[in-house]
Amino acid sequence: MVLPKFSLLFWLLLSFNVILLINYPTECADDEKDNLYQGINKYRASINLKALAKNENADCLADQIAEQFKNQPCTNTTGANTVPGTEPQFSNYPNLLAKCHLAISDTQDRTVMPACVPNLVPSLVLSNFTGSLYSDSLNDTKYTGIGIGSEDNWIVVVLTTNTPAGNFAPYSSNGANLISKMGLIHCSMLVLVGIVFLL
Repeated sequence: MVLPKFSLLFWLLLSFNVILLINYPTECADDEKDNLYQGINKYRASINLKALAKNENADCLADQIAEQFKNQPCTNTTGANTVPGTEPQFSNYPNLLAKCHLAISDTQDRTVMPACVPNLVPSLVLSNFTGSLYSDSLNDTKYTGIGIGSEDNWIVVVLTTNTPAGNFAPYSSNGANLISKMGLIHCSMLVLVGIVFLL
């Protein structure tokens, strides 16, 4: 049985969209991240500080750092219980920045705060930041942005500033925009070529 051209075009476009949806990762809203973001901003409002703006690049770094913690168990010496200055240092930190297209010069003025909470219970996660030594950083007016990442029982908050040394600007923002535009052009051309061959 031969399908009419319209029907074939319909199935081709439908298949193309399904392939794009499968191959293009969609991000579901992470409840634990949203809850923590809202909770931290309510905490800051209660002490008359401006809300922290979401920073996608800091989110990326927070996710990369959370990934590094995922196999570590929660103990009395990890996360919010860690004595300041004794936090783990990652030898692959430059690689983590590279995965997020960040330069070290744009990420120096920041604070990284990991916390380990079994099952990431929202009230306990929030108190791990607002009721610990981390609150000193949350109370600091120099921080204007926030990124949150999580993996298993670990949640990581990265605070950013609006200074050149802490704004988390991607080192290739023009290149990234060009790549995303090229991807759109590539997909559009693929659809047009498919339509031409069907006619």
